[in-house]
Amino acid sequence: MEKLHFIGIGGIGMSGLAAMAETLGYDVTGSDRGSGRPENRRIFSALEARGIRIYPQDGSFVRNGRPDYLVYSTAIEEDNPDFAAGNGIPRLHRSVVLEKLMTSLKGKTTVAVTGSCGKSTVTAYLAEALVNLGADPMCLNGALSTRFRSPGFAGNFRPGQGKYFVFEADESDKSLLNYRVDYCIVLNIGTDHYSKEELAEVFGRFLGNTRRGAVLSQEVYEAVKPFIPAGLPVAVFSSEPGEGRPFALERYISENGTFRAVFSGGDAVTLPVPGRHAALNALAVSALLEMLGFEHGAALRALERFDGLFRRTDLAGRTASGALVYDDYAHNPEKIVSCIGTMRELSSGRVFAVFQPHGFGPWGFMREELFRCLEKTLRPEDRFLLLEPYYAGGTTSFKPTSKEVAADWRSRAGHPEKYLDFGGREELSGWLEKNAQKEDIVVVMGARDNSLSDFAVSLTHCGK
Repeated sequence: MEKLHFIGIGGIGMSGLAAMAETLGYDVTGSDRGSGRPENRRIFSALEARGIRIYPQDGSFVRNGRPDYLVYSTAIEEDNPDFAAGNGIPRLHRSVVLEKLMTSLKGKTTVAVTGSCGKSTVTAYLAEALVNLGADPMCLNGALSTRFRSPGFAGNFRPGQGKYFVFEADESDKSLLNYRVDYCIVLNIGTDHYSKEELAEVFGRFLGNTRRGAVLSQEVYEAVKPFIPAGLPVAVFSSEPGEGRPFALERYISENGTFRAVFSGGDAVTLPVPGRHAALNALAVSALLEMLGFEHGAALRALERFDGLFRRTDLAGRTASGALVYDDYAHNPEKIVSCIGTMRELSSGRVFAVFQPHGFGPWGFMREELFRCLEKTLRPEDRFLLLEPYYAGGTTSFKPTSKEVAADWRSRAGHPEKYLDFGGREELSGWLEKNAQKEDIVVVMGARDNSLSDFAVSLTHCGK
C-alpha cells in the first residue's frame, strides 16, 4: 500500500483527491495551515472520519514515518515546511496523482468538465443527472455537493460503483493537460488566469487528449476549431437558436419563482436553480448525456432535480431590515456578472454585491475586465462593495489593494458612487445594516475563503 502525504489537504481540490485516494486503497495523511480554522471543519471532519490524519503544516508529519510521495498543488510554495522536512521524498503534482488514480479505474468511462466558469456546478449537475438515471457515477469535484455530503465525505468526492467517472479538470494552472479522458465538456473561455487566446490553445491541446467525444459551447468551438482532432465527435451547444443547431437555448423563462428552459425542438425543462446560466448548464449536460447514449426524454427529466453546491447561490437569510442575503463563489468577471443578473431575478430592489478577491495576482489580472463588465451591468442604484484580497500565500507584492482599485474605478466611472471599498468586514457590516432595505438583496462573493459563508450568515438577523 503506497503512502501519500497531501500538502494543503484542506484545499477544495486536494481534499476530494485525498478522499478518492483513500477510498481506492492508499494510505493517506495530510497537512494544512488552516487545519484549526472552524470554517474548514466540514472538510477536515470528513477526512478524519475516513481515518486520514491531519497535521499542522510544520513538517511534523515525518515523525510518524516518511511517505512514499508528497502530493502538492501549484499553490504550494517551494519554502513550505513540509517540503523541507520531506527532503528527498519524491513529489507528485495533484494532477499526476489524479491521472494515476484514473488509470487504476479499469473499465470506467471518464468524463472531464472544464472551462473558465461553471465547471464545478456542471460537474455536480452531470453527476447528479447520472444518479437520477440510475448510473451510480463516481465523481470528483472542486466544490461541495449538497447531495453527495455524508459523515465520511464532504461532498467533493462520491465513490460510485457505476461505469462513469465524472471530474472537474482545472485550467488555472494548465494541469488538465496531464489527463487522458474519454469525453469532455468545455463550457467557456473567460479572463481569470490567462488571455482568451492562450486558453483557447490550452483547451485545444486538451481536446487532443480526448478519445471519444466532446461537448463545446459555441464560443469555445469557434476558438478551438483549428485544434479539434480529425474524427473526434463534437456536439456544440449555443445560447442562441439557429438553423442546424440541435443544442440551443430557445428561451429562458423566470416567472413567480419558477425557472424554465426551452431547448431546440421545443423541449422544455423545469430548472432546479435560477439564472440563464443555469439553463445553459442544463443544455450542456443534456448534450453530454445524449452523447453517452441515454434516451432523450429520460435525460431531460434527469435535469429537473439538482440539489446544488455549497456557496453557489446559497440563501443565508435576511438582514434585520428584511434584505435577502446570498452567498456565492463567483470570483471572475463572467461569474460575477452572471451572479448579479441572478440576484435581480430574486429581488426587485437594489443589488449590494460584496466581493473579496481571491488573491493579489488574480485581482491584478482581472481588474480592468471586471471594471468594463460592471460598467455595463450595474444600475446607478446598485453598489459594488470591495473587501481587501484574501491572502493564502504565494506573493510578495501585495498589490493591487482593493482600496487602490476602487479609487481608480471611481475616477473613471459614469456613476462613481457605485464603487465602495472597506477596510474590514465589521465596517462593511455596519454600512449594510444602515443601507440595505427590505426589497434589496445582498450577495457575498469570492473564492478560496470558506469564512465568507459564515460572514454572509453573520449579516442576517438569525446570524446575530
